[in-house]
Amino acid sequence: MLKIRNLQSGYGKIRVLKHVSMHVDPGEIVTIIGANGAGKTTLLSTIAGLVKATTGEADFKGTNTLKVKADAIPALGCVMVPEGRQVFAAMTVEENLLLGGHVLQKQGKQVLADLLQHQYERFPILRDRREQLAGTLSGGEQQMLAIGRALMSKPSLVMMDEPSTGLAPLIVKEIFQIIVRLREEGNTVLLVEQNAKAALGIADRGYVMETGKIILQGPAEDLLANQDVQRAYLGRERTEKQ
Repeated sequence: MLKIRNLQSGYGKIRVLKHVSMHVDPGEIVTIIGANGAGKTTLLSTIAGLVKATTGEADFKGTNTLKVKADAIPALGCVMVPEGRQVFAAMTVEENLLLGGHVLQKQGKQVLADLLQHQYERFPILRDRREQLAGTLSGGEQQMLAIGRALMSKPSLVMMDEPSTGLAPLIVKEIFQIIVRLREEGNTVLLVEQNAKAALGIADRGYVMETGKIILQGPAEDLLANQDVQRAYLGRERTEKQ
């Protein structure tokens, strides 16, 4: 579904991604783990058209997203749930969701109404809060809203950037259960996450990024068992010493 080849990008003269190549197959949860500053967010933002690439290719179902304007990429079926939720605080929950479905407006009001109903079935709390301003929601509710807003465009690939950031452990568990359900419903997920153990626990495959490069890849269970990954990202050595 997604093939990244020799991708390089950054901000101004600062090169963040350095010859990154990876792929995501349909129906997978693929996670990218790594320390802060490894380039994980930059990778998703480059695929989404928010950061300009200098070289390489991001082939999404036959279209190079690097040559498509950012606001046209959701219509291709590729959406991003940004870090920090970034809901529209002064708009209601329902207005946020409907804004997520703007790429399908030409299909008619009934299509949007059906999608809206589907999000309310998936996230009952959003139905209860539908007339509430998004900025007054809890962090977990805002994360659910951000995911629901992305799903309003009927994407085939959902990219998620650090969905567990700032959330309580019980809410994090719920968010990861939602991600698993998305795959069960036929969605494909590309997940950037600092909570490496939780991410690898639900993913099919994973990539490890360090200073803008992919340094390791493989089945999630293999990465979980890898001693270098355990030491660097899972705190295993520290736990054993305690």
